[in-house]
Amino acid sequence: MGDILIVDDERDIRELVSDILEDEGYTTRLAGTSDEAMQQVTSEQPALMILDIWLKDSNMDGIDILKVVKRDYPDVPVVIISGHGNIEIAVAAIKQGAYDFIEKPFNIDQLLVVIRRAMETSRLRQENQALRRQDSKPTEMIGQSASFRALISQLDKVTKSNGRVMLCGPAGAGKEVAARYIHAHSNRANAPFVTVNCAGVEPDRMEEVLFGRESPERGIEQGLLEKANGGVVYFDEVADMPLGTQSKILRVLVDQSFSRVGSTDAQKVDLRVISSTSKDLALEIAAERFRQELYHRLNVVPIDVPSLEDRREDIPTLAEHFIAELNDTQGLPLRKLSDEAIALMQTMSWPGNVRQLKNLIERVLILGDGTGEILAKELPGNDIAGEEEGRVVLSGALATLPLREAREAFEREYLLTQINRFGGNISRTANFVGMERSALHRKLKSLGVVTSSKQGARVARVDEVD
Repeated sequence: MGDILIVDDERDIRELVSDILEDEGYTTRLAGTSDEAMQQVTSEQPALMILDIWLKDSNMDGIDILKVVKRDYPDVPVVIISGHGNIEIAVAAIKQGAYDFIEKPFNIDQLLVVIRRAMETSRLRQENQALRRQDSKPTEMIGQSASFRALISQLDKVTKSNGRVMLCGPAGAGKEVAARYIHAHSNRANAPFVTVNCAGVEPDRMEEVLFGRESPERGIEQGLLEKANGGVVYFDEVADMPLGTQSKILRVLVDQSFSRVGSTDAQKVDLRVISSTSKDLALEIAAERFRQELYHRLNVVPIDVPSLEDRREDIPTLAEHFIAELNDTQGLPLRKLSDEAIALMQTMSWPGNVRQLKNLIERVLILGDGTGEILAKELPGNDIAGEEEGRVVLSGALATLPLREAREAFEREYLLTQINRFGGNISRTANFVGMERSALHRKLKSLGVVTSSKQGARVARVDEVD
């Protein structure tokens, strides 16, 4: 959460306050002059400042420090203390952005109440910052496979509308990138894009994070919906939103307004809503974990984001993109992929999808020697069908079969892998495995392998044969 910086020219006072707060479980830092205070703030931003108005032998007084801190670190709450307090000083401090004002000699219980509230404010602000993803995250969609082109076609159709979109697909498939693509190509592109991580917020804090809070002591704290006004709010993993919040979000979608926690005043908002889920919402509704009415409101335009398994053709392009990106952002080596590495990646299992592919590429670039092509042996898990001193390593099951059955099992699995690798394209598969197309068709038929159409791509499956 961060620590509390105590600034007071009286050593006894700052150490007393520090002892009190550390007994309550807080971490503190101390400063006796304005120079020490500014050095502490710039070296590491505190979660909260307790600041004396009058500082002997200092270049700046408390009000001067307050002005600088609120200018450069506006999210840090500052509690002013003074032994010479009067209403004019209190008003001046509050006008300059102080969270509260306490007069010496202070009551310990009163001090702790103010500190707890101020630290809660600090936590909420940090939480909002972490969840409010208005930074320049990727909006570029990478790929050429049939399933990818089908996805882009659907996304392009919804960019110019204001309809609510539900993105469905496995974790790591790129649902947030798809949401940002919609935003970047819409008429709201210059307005905020705000992400709500429904699984990452404590349930009892969700409403404050979304709607904000208002109180006489703390003033107005804007929530994420207010910050997204005019733009897009993206509910990431919406199935994890608490049931109580779901009913209130439903009301927001109907009325386009809400009230901050602690207030009854309606705040009007203009929002486009995009949601995503990796769960089966029909099952969540049946289990009474998700409101059916909210589902119908959010699921106006459902779009499936394909897994990496369904777009293996895109793996080389995606891998090269991540290599270039990691070179640009982290200075990792700019290496090429060998043909063997590409072939292996296109046959690997990807339960973590595109996110897993990026992590694998980053790992290889970090652990590699930084020179030459990336070889298949550098890829983790490449021993699934590897070699040992020039010998092919058989699985236990395959090694127990008679030669004819083992050969058929190997050929079937090998050809299935290659067909899926090339997105169901028989011509490309035949060219890679070194067979005539007609010969490959005959071989597939003899092995009981057929192809079927799925989302515009041709994928292989094995039919049961007598």
